[in-house]
This record gives sequence, C-alpha cells and structure tokens, in this order.
Amino acid sequence: MKESKEVVRNGYDQISYRYRDDAGQGLMSDYEEWLDEVVPLLETDSDVLELGCGCGLPVAKILAERFTYIGVDISQVQIKRARQLVPNGQFICSDMSTVRFESQQFAAIFSFYAIIHLPLEEQPTLIDRIGNWLKPGGYFMATVGYNAWTGVEEDWLGAPMYWSHADEDTYILWLKERGLELLWKRFIPEGSGGHTLLLTRRDNSSIVS
Repeated sequence: MKESKEVVRNGYDQISYRYRDDAGQGLMSDYEEWLDEVVPLLETDSDVLELGCGCGLPVAKILAERFTYIGVDISQVQIKRARQLVPNGQFICSDMSTVRFESQQFAAIFSFYAIIHLPLEEQPTLIDRIGNWLKPGGYFMATVGYNAWTGVEEDWLGAPMYWSHADEDTYILWLKERGLELLWKRFIPEGSGGHTLLLTRRDNSSIVS
C-alpha cells in the first residue's frame, strides 16, 4: 500500500510538466466543460475542495477565481507549481486518504482522475469522509473507474504509475450507501477503455459519520 503511493508520488514528481505545462496544455482537455455543470449551482465565495489538484491548471485556476478553493495533492512538485500558477488558491501537499477537514465544510468537492490512484481498499473510507465534508445539498463530481482494474504501468509519460479502481456500479453503490445521490453519469473514453464521470449531491437528510 505504502509502496503504491510512493509510485504515484514519485511518478507525478517526475512527469509533472509532461502531464500539463504552465500554459495548461496536456492530457485531458474537457475539465472546463465539466466544471460548467457545477459552478453555476454554487454561491460565490463558497468553500470548494479538489482532491488530486495537480499543478492547478485548469481546475484550481477556474475555481479559485470565484470560490474559496483548497487543493490537495501527494506530489511536492505538483503542489509547488500550483502555488506559483494559482496564487489565490490554498494548496496542501498530502495523501488524500489522511487529510482532514471540518464536517460540512464544502459546498462542492471535485476529483478528476485522482481517487483511482488510491489503493482500492482505502477508497470507501475516503468516500465516507467526502460525504461528511460536504454541506447538505453539496455536490461531488469525480472521474472513477468504468471497469475494475489494479496495476502499475511501467512507463506512463516516462515514469511508472499505479492505478486501482472498481467498476462503475460499485462506485455508484458506495456513493449511494453514503448518502450521495447520483444525478448523472457519463462514459469518458480513453484509448481502448475509459472512465466514468459522475455528479452526485449529498442528501439533505443524510448524516455521514
């Protein structure tokens, strides 16, 4: 478990600029379109959280312009760049499975292609915490697995990288069990496979411990 996280941390330290440069060019370009579905639902200056914020582009930059933004990432290189590229955001270098926030602190939480770097056995507990961190009626948008798979790609953009994800139905069940109502889901193709993008909302009546 510890070894897998070191693979992720060291991998992003090495490939940070290849993954996304300082102009925001790199892998995956639909983040702005995805954010457009949530941003209008939030009040200006709301507290929002991103798990796996990378170098801050483009998500942190967009969100920090309108909201009180906190980003978390395990890579020191990514966090250092994010602090330079998005000076109006707050950034924490931490393992997302151990970071702590107040109950009902956030109006929205985002995590794109990041939770699936966490060992699978730790993901349900993280979803527990996400449900607890959200205000009643708060939104959680994330990309998760479509098919189940765990493994290491030895050369991903020039460094080893670890992933671990359940299938789509398992994620939806985990979210539902934790008081997060599925509003919609979409298949996001990538190469010969893909991921699931989903938007959930915390049930106003739910109490997540």
